[in-house]
Amino acid sequence: MDNQENAAQPRAAIFGASGGIGAAFCNALAADGFKRIYAGSRSGGMPDVSFGREVCLPFTFDLGQEDTLEGAADLMRASPPNLVIVATGALTLPDGSGPERSYKKIDADHMAQVFAVNTIGPAMIAKHMLPLFARDKPCVFAVLSARVGSIGDNNLGGWHSYRASKAALNMLLRNFALELGRTHKNAIVAGLHPGTVDTELSEPFQGNVPDGKLFTPEFSARAMLDVLVGLSPEDSGSVFDWQGKRIPE
Repeated sequence: MDNQENAAQPRAAIFGASGGIGAAFCNALAADGFKRIYAGSRSGGMPDVSFGREVCLPFTFDLGQEDTLEGAADLMRASPPNLVIVATGALTLPDGSGPERSYKKIDADHMAQVFAVNTIGPAMIAKHMLPLFARDKPCVFAVLSARVGSIGDNNLGGWHSYRASKAALNMLLRNFALELGRTHKNAIVAGLHPGTVDTELSEPFQGNVPDGKLFTPEFSARAMLDVLVGLSPEDSGSVFDWQGKRIPE
């Protein structure tokens, strides 16, 4: 395969491929004909996929260790992705502490951990992955965000660290879109709200989900990929839900 043919092959990088949504992205992209899917996780093992194993190339990364993100970019440099999806995130921390329902419950260490995963981590991935994009080709950088990160749509309050971390993420995505758009006219940077998905992240809160609104990872991943296909560079910097509706800032 010559370099021109190789450059035309669709390739993706999934950060968080060991999670339910990340693995579903891998399967869906393999079904869509992607020839190489870089599948990243903290363990570096093969994601739990059935369809895309033959095209998945596992790699290891840790959001808290920038050298692992630099190493991931180096791994992909010779055959860079056209699509990067960051499918990481934290709502409840490993110690079981969940989102604060009152400002009286705000804890500095808890807040710092949430921001490290939801805001700083994706920003560091962008730092190392956006330079891999070809300037004259369509390319997409997408990050799982959340409707609760919208300031204009916030009518309930609470969940302070999580809401604030996603709001900050959305601002960074707008910044990245503006900067990348000056040199990459066909680039798209987008936040994606997956809905409430039946994964470990949402498990403690599924009791309040209305009937029919708890999605499988497969449904949500396919819906979000369909949203990305429908976006244009003019949409870059915004956040969209799984139905393709723009979420207020």
